[in-house]
Amino acid sequence: MKIKIAPSILAADLSCLGDEIARAIEGGCDAIHVDIMDYHFVPNLSFGPAIVETVRRLTDLPLDVHLMADNPLDMIESFAQAGSDYLTIHVEVVENMPAALETIRNLGVHPGISLKPDTPVESVIRYIDLVDILLVMSVYPGFGGQ
Repeated sequence: MKIKIAPSILAADLSCLGDEIARAIEGGCDAIHVDIMDYHFVPNLSFGPAIVETVRRLTDLPLDVHLMADNPLDMIESFAQAGSDYLTIHVEVVENMPAALETIRNLGVHPGISLKPDTPVESVIRYIDLVDILLVMSVYPGFGGQ
């Protein structure tokens, strides 16, 4: 299995996002990660679908969109239409995970699950065959630069 690298634009200088993405590509990244924070699930607010549309225009690499949100199902269609290739939702907030993952896949996007550092990995094991990406966070969501 090849390790894949997906740098987050959360760490980018947004005043020159195109240059930052070009540098990441030159450095050999495999995808671009976009952290979406809703100010509810996490105590910060980041980007909306418009930034995904912008990044989509800047690269053909896969866009890995991580929805750190209380109600990710309210957002998935907008982010899918914006150009996401992967949509990752948190196991801590989704009640019917199989249905949510199927909804994402039916939008033509690869579904993923994420879990916070203190969430037991057992909470996602039963869904592992339903996802194309599993994001096990090593830091608490909502704060860039940890």
